[in-house]
Amino acid sequence: MPEVFYLFTDFLNTNDKVTNIFLLSNSNTLFIGKVLLEFPALPSTNLFALELLSKSKPTEGTVISASDQTDGRGQIGSKWLGEPGKNIALSIILYPFFLKATRQFSLSQAIALAVRDWAQEILEKKIHLKWPNDLYIGHRKAGGILIQNSILGQTLQSSVVGIGINVNQKNFDESLPNPTSFCIESNGLEFDLEMLKDRLYQHIEQRYLQLKNGQMDALAAAYHECLYGLGVNLGFERQDGSVFRGVITGTTPSGLLCIRDEYGTEAAFDLKAVRFLTGNQG
Repeated sequence: MPEVFYLFTDFLNTNDKVTNIFLLSNSNTLFIGKVLLEFPALPSTNLFALELLSKSKPTEGTVISASDQTDGRGQIGSKWLGEPGKNIALSIILYPFFLKATRQFSLSQAIALAVRDWAQEILEKKIHLKWPNDLYIGHRKAGGILIQNSILGQTLQSSVVGIGINVNQKNFDESLPNPTSFCIESNGLEFDLEMLKDRLYQHIEQRYLQLKNGQMDALAAAYHECLYGLGVNLGFERQDGSVFRGVITGTTPSGLLCIRDEYGTEAAFDLKAVRFLTGNQG
């Protein structure tokens, strides 16, 4: 077990109850997860990380983890609902100074690929990434990623990488259209969350270092290969409510989704401009 330093709570200046603070933990990484803040509950690990950044400069790779996230958020304001103690809800603080703001989607690709690599290793199943960075097993969502970047001038200054994964949960809120979990996909097998997180940190570090080494083209190619719905005729809805069928052809360097409609016209959409229709079977 890593040593616990309770005096570090003075640095946090927070009313949230911390379970453990691990410094230089036994994770097999260079920096991801070496500082680990674990809480029984937080409204949002991303919000906590952003507050921490506003008051200090935590070590790169610092992880904030919560057994229960009471107000977790996904892309464009969607809620992330999870059963306490059953899933992974964490945020990682990074400082990608090397990355231009115009290429911040490359960070999203690197993190999404890391999570996908990890999930595929654990489950030994084909895993896809639904644009921009949801984790899909077949046609069901097992998790998602929310990255919040701070930009100064033309480069990224800091990034909070929020990751929520359904692991041991078996029952879900009826409002969720197509949820699944590692447990469901493994015929009821339950997983050790701490062991999974340690392995996740390793995968994230590997892909992040690949990005830092300038291998953006390789990351983009790998992301393209596992993109959910690639080359498949699917239904979509535009921001104005109109629906159409089309085929995903890829993404742009800035992160727009490229779709060729039934008339052969190709267009690029941002996150608010298009959504997948429920019931798509890829």
